[in-house]
Amino acid sequence: MKGVKSFLGDEDGAVTVDWVVLTAGVVVFAVFVMPPIQSAIVDMAIYIGDTIGLYHQFLE
Repeated sequence: MKGVKSFLGDEDGAVTVDWVVLTAGVVVFAVFVMPPIQSAIVDMAIYIGDTIGLYHQFLE
């Protein structure tokens, strides 16, 4: 029983577990957030390209 109490009271490795949980949270967040952001970035790039195409004579 003393070994179990010692094991449960030991905090070695707790920081590692925290980092693993935080990293997993960031990865999950990125998986769910990146598709809408990527879509918006592609749309903005197309808009910028179209705008430059309209005003290319002024840019020469």
